[in-house]
Amino acid sequence: MDRTRSLRIVFAGTPEFAVAALDAIAAAGHEIALVLTRVDKPAGRGRAMHESPVKQFARGRGFAIEQPRSLRDEALQQRLRALDADAMVVAAYGMILPAAVLGIPRHGCLNIHASLLPRWRGAAPIQRAIEAGDTESGVTIMQMDEGLDTGPILLAEREPIRPDDTGGSLHDRLAALGAHTIVAALDRLQAGTLRAQPQPADGVAYAHKLSRADALIDWSQPARRIVDRVRAFDPVPGATALLERMADAPIKVWSAAMAPSGPGTGASPAAAASASSWALRPGTVLLAAPGRLLVACGDGAVELLELQRPGSRRLGAAEFLRGCPIEAGERFVTPAAT
Repeated sequence: MDRTRSLRIVFAGTPEFAVAALDAIAAAGHEIALVLTRVDKPAGRGRAMHESPVKQFARGRGFAIEQPRSLRDEALQQRLRALDADAMVVAAYGMILPAAVLGIPRHGCLNIHASLLPRWRGAAPIQRAIEAGDTESGVTIMQMDEGLDTGPILLAEREPIRPDDTGGSLHDRLAALGAHTIVAALDRLQAGTLRAQPQPADGVAYAHKLSRADALIDWSQPARRIVDRVRAFDPVPGATALLERMADAPIKVWSAAMAPSGPGTGASPAAAASASSWALRPGTVLLAAPGRLLVACGDGAVELLELQRPGSRRLGAAEFLRGCPIEAGERFVTPAAT
């Protein structure tokens, strides 16, 4: 390939994660022949139509935009063929690419995936990695095939998961890393040095799409698991706690920590007197004052540090308890009890 000319790229992406990559590819001097993104969707209380972050960015840069409802549309496929693109770059597009589309660009379709494949194939790799307690993530540039994130690996870069990372903070770092890595992959493509390696057969894990049921805290789980889930689901979808007496008003938990698993911590008079207090039913409030909120879980207790009631804002535990008094002995329900 002639390294003196820019590559002609079709870009397919939708959320904020993809914007950095689109920006970086254009900044590297490549031609953005077309941007594919999901159709506008209603959002917010007024249900007004909202453009995807990628569409907003592409429109601002004057890129051609298509928002197909299906990639099986023959007219769209004819347009893609007419573009004579060197490659399609896909980043969190949100639509399945049929085989007919995968074969159109000269060098196929390159996907930016926010994990070190084959671990965390699927829709929610960032959140699932934190939820599982992983200490490392990264970005994989993959040659797309018809499987679910099963294509050969072209390039991969590692990124540590920090103890205080949230889904949001790791998302932002991986978006930047993905932008850097796809440009490096395109450089190698230009140079004729980009090589594909099959994914390892071992270590496969699936990052299933997030659901409302996932967000509900299961207090029977170990403290570490609960804390990691709270971190993983900040900001989306937000871990949810249901206080038994107000289960119709779910409380978002934005920050939590493992509490000392023993007596003498001020959890309650009973907790101060006996270690058996820490074996209360999971979800039982052990302490709701002064300014602290400790809840029993499967192997000890979790301290809730930042919470939010419906229609309110995020508050530290002390301020939250002033507006929403909770007593020791009350219970947060678990999914099995709902």
